[in-house]
Parts: sequence; C-alpha cells; structure tokens
Amino acid sequence: MSFRLFRQNLYWFRTRLLILVVVSVAWGMIGPVIYINFSSPLQDLVDSGVIPSNLLSFGSGSLFTLPGALTLMLQHPIAIAFMAVFGAAAAATSIAGELERGTLETLLARPLPRRSLYVSTYAAILVALALVMAALLIGQSISVTLLGLSDEVDLVKMPLVWLNGMLLWGAFASFGVAASLTFDRSSRAVGLTAAFVLISYFLEIIGSLWTDAAFLQKYSLFHYFVPGDVLTGEYDPLGIGLLIAALVIPIAWSLVVFPRRQLPAPA
Repeated sequence: MSFRLFRQNLYWFRTRLLILVVVSVAWGMIGPVIYINFSSPLQDLVDSGVIPSNLLSFGSGSLFTLPGALTLMLQHPIAIAFMAVFGAAAAATSIAGELERGTLETLLARPLPRRSLYVSTYAAILVALALVMAALLIGQSISVTLLGLSDEVDLVKMPLVWLNGMLLWGAFASFGVAASLTFDRSSRAVGLTAAFVLISYFLEIIGSLWTDAAFLQKYSLFHYFVPGDVLTGEYDPLGIGLLIAALVIPIAWSLVVFPRRQLPAPA
C-alpha cells in the first residue's frame, strides 16, 4: 500500500467529504423526530384499516418502532445517495478515470505495483465511506438522546450498525473499483456499478411494498443491512456472511486481474 497515494486520494475527496459528513449528521437527526411525531397517528390509521401497514414500510424499516424508523432513514434514497457518492461514483471512476485522463501511466511509471495502487485507492474510499456512515449514526444517536428515547433503543450497539453498513457499502465499493480496473472507460464502470446498486435497491423496496414480490428481497444486498435488527439483537448471521462474500469476491478479482491486465496506450 502506498500511504502517499492514500493520503492524496483523501485530499482529493476533502471538500465533498466534509459537506457529506455535515449533511449526514443533520439527516441522521431527522429520523427520531419523525418517529416521535408521526408514529402514533400512523398506527391509528393502520389499526382503523384506512392504510395497509405494508404501505408504510420501506425496505426493512418502518415508522412504528424507533429501530424501524432509524432503519428507514438509513435506507431512504437520500441516505443512499450520500453513501453512493463514494460507494459507487468514486469507486467506479477510480482506476478507469485515471486511465481515461492519461494519468494512470504516470502513476505506474513510478515504483508503484499495481496491487499497491488498487489497495491505496480502495482504502481511501473505505475511509470516506466510514466517515459518512459514522456521521449518519452520530446524528441519529444525538437525536435519540436529546429526545429522551434512549430507553427504546440500545445505542451501545450503534458500532455494530456501523459495521453492518460498512459491509454493505464496502461490497458496493469493491464491485465499483473492480469494474473500474476492468474497463478502459469510466462510463462503462459507472453504468455497471450504478445498475448493480439500483437493481439491488429496487428488489428490496418492491419486495417490501408488494407482498407477492417479497421473495425478491433475499436477492438484494440491501436486505442484509438491517440496523433495526442489529439494535434489537435479532440479526441473522447469514446476512453477515453474504455481505462479506459480496465484498471479498470483487477484491479477489481485482488483485488477480489488474496486475495481469494489458493496459491500452494513452490516447
């Protein structure tokens, strides 16, 4: 690993990373506020039969419990967009972008092995993801504490939620970097990575809203990111194994394929 390249990547991320961290803390604080103000009225509507309960669920979250509300806000498209800035966009353009700009040859002309280039790039993306995920959870923890809801959720388990989220987005990032070092153009890597994230998200959401399609959820990586279950101690260890496999397989592909790949001449 090249620590110089690692630091340089973080330096390039600095502005958007700072903005995302601040905005993520604010977004994290919204969930408990929505829960405390709307959970009871929505439960009354469900009990009266006016609204089916499944229409108020979103992915693995809901507004009927505090853990469910925290999950819902972490699986909301806005939170997904925050994480996707690094977990999909930055990952998919990392190597292919350098190749497209003609700067990859300059990097590799130095005594820098390709595996070191890959590890340094991927590690910087993981650090950025870790900070954004931590900001989301810190915002939630602050809001839960200020609203006096600490008795409804075990904040001591928040680091486990962070780990669960990192396995999910680490898997998407490893796929994105693998796609980036496989293709010559970043557009192809971005398209493939975006498709992977969006299809996975679609399967999770459509399965939660449509009872007959619930079986589709198990084919989505988002289905195994369940902060509510982690906070209540009900998480299925099989989900951890699937996320680890989804993270490790692209890494193995990258470490084998990238050092052997014939790179095209600069345009």
